[in-house]
Amino acid sequence: MRRRDFLLFPVIYFAPTQTFAQPLVAKHWRIGLIDTTPEELNQENLASFREGLDSIGLREGRNLTLEYRSARTEPEIPDLVRDFMAEAVDLLVVRGTPEIVAVKNATNSIPVVMVAVVDPVHAGVIESLQRPGGNITGMASAVTALEQKRVQLLKELLPQLNSLAVVGDFRNPAVQEQWDQVRAAAAATGINTIGKFPVQRSEDLEEVFGAIAGKHIQAARVGVDGVTRPNRKIIIELCRRYVLPTVFAAREFAVDGGLMAFGANYRYLYRHAASFIGKIVSGENPGAIPVEEPAAFELTVNLRTANSLGLSFPPTLLARADEVIE
Repeated sequence: MRRRDFLLFPVIYFAPTQTFAQPLVAKHWRIGLIDTTPEELNQENLASFREGLDSIGLREGRNLTLEYRSARTEPEIPDLVRDFMAEAVDLLVVRGTPEIVAVKNATNSIPVVMVAVVDPVHAGVIESLQRPGGNITGMASAVTALEQKRVQLLKELLPQLNSLAVVGDFRNPAVQEQWDQVRAAAAATGINTIGKFPVQRSEDLEEVFGAIAGKHIQAARVGVDGVTRPNRKIIIELCRRYVLPTVFAAREFAVDGGLMAFGANYRYLYRHAASFIGKIVSGENPGAIPVEEPAAFELTVNLRTANSLGLSFPPTLLARADEVIE
């Protein structure tokens, strides 16, 4: 594979924030990480996270215990959060909208760092990006803001595209918000038929993609949520089986064989989350540390998958790709 070299995110400086009312002083930190996918499927992001922790002086086996957990289904998330509460962790790191909502409902005292949450203001977990308030800070992922671009990429690849399937766990409020954005983008680009295809568990995927094929829908958009992300290899295989060109919202899908993906650099988000932890360890109030959003994004395309689907990326699209898997 090849990658264009450039700075994805500018360095952002903030004024010092006030000290947290009761700063944690433990020399050995217990950090709980709640994610949307099992640990074995998240190794690349976790390696970046550990690099970030090391850069602020936290290292497992020396002064850090890191506990990782993910829920198999959305209804399990509150129980997972309660388990961490019972273990008296010093800090929580959270990815996912249902996950951060469950944490918000469970604690207003344990410091929380978001590693990637679609729209934390809309989700009601912070007051504003600049002054989040409460005990939560970190990184937003800006997934929803990119839906128009993803639809445009599909249209550029398939100029005659007239029908689109949107697959995701619509119990997640962020996924519903994304549906609204995809529908508006589809209408703006001349796509007349758009279908909503909910999935709530891995067992739903075969039926859903069979239904998409049965309706002769030409392409699909698959987002990043607690069902699609841990089941991405199954989804990618179903897209191949049904010859369904699909755009995804995270690079890991394209790396694993998806056609193309456009979204935030999640490896950066995980590594940068450690900088928020460093501020909290130093005694800053998480509610006064501004929440950041990605400043730039990455387009990953998979030529092998395009060839297997009988497609060719236009040269203009390839020229804009940050990573081409050959």
